[in-house]
Amino acid sequence: MALNIAYLAVIAALASAAVALGADFRRSGLARIAMFLLLGVSGVAATVAGGWALLENLKLTEQLALGLPWLHWHLRLDALSGFFFAVVGLLLVAVSLYGPAYVRELEGGKQPLAVLGLFTGLFAAGMLLVLLADDAFAFMVAWELMSVSSYFLVTHQHQNAPNRRAGFLYLLMAHVGALAILLGFGVLAGHGGNFTFDAMRAADLPPLWASIAFALAFFGFGMKAGLVPVHAWLPEAHPVAPSHISALMSGVMLKVAIYGFIRVSYDLIGDIQWQWGLAVLIVGTLSALLGVLYTLMQNDLKRLLAYSSVENIGIVFMGLGLSMIFLGTDHPVLGVIGLIAALYHVLNHAVFKGLLFLGAGAVQYRTHERDLERMGGLIHRMPATAALFLIGCVSIAALPPFNGFVSEWLTFQTALQTPKLESGVLRAILPIAAALLALTGALAAAAFVKVYGVAFLGKARERRAGHAREVPAGMLAGMGLLAVLCLVLGILPTTVIGVLENVPRLLLGQVPPSLTAHGWLWLTPVSAEVASYSAPLVLAAIAITFFVGRVLLRRKANPVRRGAPWDCGFGPLNARMQYTAAAFAQPIRRVFGPVWKVQEQVEVTHAEAPVTLVSGIRHQLHISDWSWFKLYEPIGRLVLAGARRIGRLHSGSIRTYLMYSFATLLLLLWIVT
Repeated sequence: MALNIAYLAVIAALASAAVALGADFRRSGLARIAMFLLLGVSGVAATVAGGWALLENLKLTEQLALGLPWLHWHLRLDALSGFFFAVVGLLLVAVSLYGPAYVRELEGGKQPLAVLGLFTGLFAAGMLLVLLADDAFAFMVAWELMSVSSYFLVTHQHQNAPNRRAGFLYLLMAHVGALAILLGFGVLAGHGGNFTFDAMRAADLPPLWASIAFALAFFGFGMKAGLVPVHAWLPEAHPVAPSHISALMSGVMLKVAIYGFIRVSYDLIGDIQWQWGLAVLIVGTLSALLGVLYTLMQNDLKRLLAYSSVENIGIVFMGLGLSMIFLGTDHPVLGVIGLIAALYHVLNHAVFKGLLFLGAGAVQYRTHERDLERMGGLIHRMPATAALFLIGCVSIAALPPFNGFVSEWLTFQTALQTPKLESGVLRAILPIAAALLALTGALAAAAFVKVYGVAFLGKARERRAGHAREVPAGMLAGMGLLAVLCLVLGILPTTVIGVLENVPRLLLGQVPPSLTAHGWLWLTPVSAEVASYSAPLVLAAIAITFFVGRVLLRRKANPVRRGAPWDCGFGPLNARMQYTAAAFAQPIRRVFGPVWKVQEQVEVTHAEAPVTLVSGIRHQLHISDWSWFKLYEPIGRLVLAGARRIGRLHSGSIRTYLMYSFATLLLLLWIVT
């Protein structure tokens, strides 16, 4: 039954694409509503099917007569795929509520809305099919469907050159990663004798080939997930896509890549080595730290959120790295805690990042701006959006009682168990990783204080921000659903972890009893004596403090007199007196200067008389990612140089081409024989 509901989710997504393709959006809004209604049905079905498989720890398999004659599609729904199925479903439901009003503005645009709807449905179907695939062939077909359809979503407004550039970069890196994944499956299939995942699980891999398969999977899935240094496509592609697509790409497409990595590493390869975990931990830590540092420097709201995804994916891989280290050193209980911390952060990031991207879309919908320096004062014009966006900011900053705190706290608790390790190297590295995670959390809080303060507080910096108004109810409903989930996942962590425990039970065969041993009120990852956290009590304390404070203020005999703030004799306050986004981040930029390639220029214009009088100052600041100059541009130059050399073979002579063919044939015959 659960597998049939999963099929319904895929079919509804494909039906959404079909309805969009055959609709005339200029004549009727019913097609737009039907398109998102079917997407919502897909989301609900995916949530139900995934949740069912996760709760009951199901292992449902089926073979469909699709694909090649000698290789039919094998499908499987278990606790691991069910968890990610439910995550995708939740975001699809939110987008289905948000989308009809949001895309109404695109109906009269240069690009037909039917194309956007077509590839949105195919994109959703591709992600769901990746999670269901139980053989390498079906997996790669679904993976390509997901990648190619999302390319057309990134380049939807292809009349803009930056969109075309971002789409090309995304497609190029997606296929490089797909090639690595395909080679990794080739290693597993070569030893298993078949392309099915069951055959790969049963394969007896030598340590060297197991490490090669792991390295290929880590590179391929890490590129799709946006790990440093193969993250360059992410801050280019996510900002230019429509905002509800950005929410899906950042919220769930990156998680599909994490699913692939977990499936290959924990399930298909199985015998985890601590050296693999150390590599994952180092890359994850660098991604988290560099991701949040680049986040702080951005003034484009959607680009800022994209870099923040690099940071949070890094945190997920930190949890996975810790899990693999403890599993590889025969500490399975701690390994399970690290895996659960990573899975919890997968869910949390999907929810609060989806909320933030939808919130950014709401701001852009009313102001037509993405630049923080052109916003300000939106809390007065868009109060409901401001409140929902604030919940997303508090959640991503990992502050209790919201959900981001729980998963990061679990990751901390895992990293702090270094005394259990015997290796002196690991006992030195893990505390450093924990300290960098703490620094990442502090910088993330600073980044979103900047975002919220500059965009929503103070005075409007531009006319459009000053005349903005609240977005339609459907958009608020989509954001509201995710905001409620941020709170629920934050105050009921033991309940959520009790459900997530079926994933390590499937992959590792065991679950630590200490996590939920003290009931729904207390979360005790290692033991109650080591550390404990009660989210309901924290929420109750916050509520009581707020209530008592309000009561005391009302009973005060002499209420506080409110008046205009002192203007220091300069006249009324205006938008130019406010802190800018660049100024807010300047102290951090001074401290971590070498992390970025900073080009800063100040032009001072003097009056003709007197010369000492300054008539104007112009400040230009451009911050670039060093990976472009140290990694991508050298590779690009090598590729172009190689292409020019190969181009010399194009002589135009048929006799020369026949000679090339004959020489190639002789070489292949020699190799084969």
